Amino acid sequence: MCQVQFNIESDLCNVKQNISKMISNKKIVKIVFAVQLTFLPFFMLGQSKTTDIALHKMVQQRTELMFDSLVKIRRDFHTYPELAEEEEGTSKKIAFYLKSLGLEVYTHIGGYGVVGILRTNKKGKRIAWRADIDALESNHSDVVNFSSKNKGVRHICGHDVHTTIALGIAKVLTSLKENLRGTVYFIFQPSEENWVGAKAMIDDGLFDLIDPEEIYALHIGPMSEGIITTKARNPFADYKGIEITFENTKGKKNIIDYTKALFLNLQNVLPDSKFWDNKNLLDPNIGLGNPNTIFKDYLTVNPNIAVKETDNEISVRAYLSAEKETQLELILNQLRMKLKKSRYSAQFLDIKFYKETALVLNDEQLTSETMSSIGEIYGNEHVLPLYGAIPDGRGDDFSLFQRKIPGVYFLLGASNFEKGIISMPHSPNFAVDESCIKTGVNFFSSMIIERLKQ
Repeated sequence: MCQVQFNIESDLCNVKQNISKMISNKKIVKIVFAVQLTFLPFFMLGQSKTTDIALHKMVQQRTELMFDSLVKIRRDFHTYPELAEEEEGTSKKIAFYLKSLGLEVYTHIGGYGVVGILRTNKKGKRIAWRADIDALESNHSDVVNFSSKNKGVRHICGHDVHTTIALGIAKVLTSLKENLRGTVYFIFQPSEENWVGAKAMIDDGLFDLIDPEEIYALHIGPMSEGIITTKARNPFADYKGIEITFENTKGKKNIIDYTKALFLNLQNVLPDSKFWDNKNLLDPNIGLGNPNTIFKDYLTVNPNIAVKETDNEISVRAYLSAEKETQLELILNQLRMKLKKSRYSAQFLDIKFYKETALVLNDEQLTSETMSSIGEIYGNEHVLPLYGAIPDGRGDDFSLFQRKIPGVYFLLGASNFEKGIISMPHSPNFAVDESCIKTGVNFFSSMIIERLKQ
């Protein structure tokens, strides 16, 4: 998960205090970002007539058997993290594991990208699963006893967990190959944190090698372990930089002041709003798990507005975010019309996006169908909706794969509030309840099985 502009660091102490208050007030029951759940027993599986209960029991049994080995794999990735574009060791370990399963394996795609292909040799759908594999720069002390041995590098975004879950899914589905039809592609993408890897893999012929009809991915989120969430269309805010250019004239100060005011007046979030406190993303009353969340219908403007001047031109740049995926396009057109009617219309030259971040856009039908299928198999209380959009500058270049193929990006809870484990990506104290590995392998192995049957 990249943070594309505002790098807001989670305050672990504040989050823990907030969660403690919610627990004491008994407000967290059935709320997506503050609930601790356990798995349903096998006999409660499967309310759908189309769901193969026995097959999903086998998924859980095999995941349980391999869980300890997956934890060891995750801890090895965590101990030896590698930065974007440097994931040589991680890539070799992934390729070795996939080959040991008997999969068709390709390496060095777009750098250190790896692809494993599970072919059932029976006609069926073609499904892709992506996992990102790179780590982040961090000089903070690790919070686990299997701490990083690579100085200044840590897995504080959960990619070690993502990679492990993908390997677990590959092993479960390979073991059930005789019960499946179709093809599953496992994409292990390098360089997600710097927004290079997805494009590099595509440019290096990824989709000449594989031909998926659907593509899926997950990312660790700060919810309780046992929860997955997402939403149709954009789970993250849309971020774009807008640049307005004028002729350089004697009245340039007035033009600059006018343009800055034009940008700043777009913001509809008050300076003292709870919106700006990152821990409120988890709040059961106003957070992203509540239909009445404050994290919707917003438009924000970074106050650091830049001015660039040449002999002939003045450019004023602002960075904006919006919850609605089309809002910034509308804003651009509205500003253009306003400038053409302003007292500075004679000096106005151009308005454009100077920076655009590819927005994660979940396919509406696939989001509905996959969330429903996981809920039918494992219980709807584990599969809860996301409201609004995550506003703190996060994104993922998985969006570039979605431009080619319809797909869904899920958020997987990994917090254990009672143990003080808060899985807020990019925070110094990032940690996970490793039970989320089992959850991820179970939920998404079952989901892929159901998709292959469609």
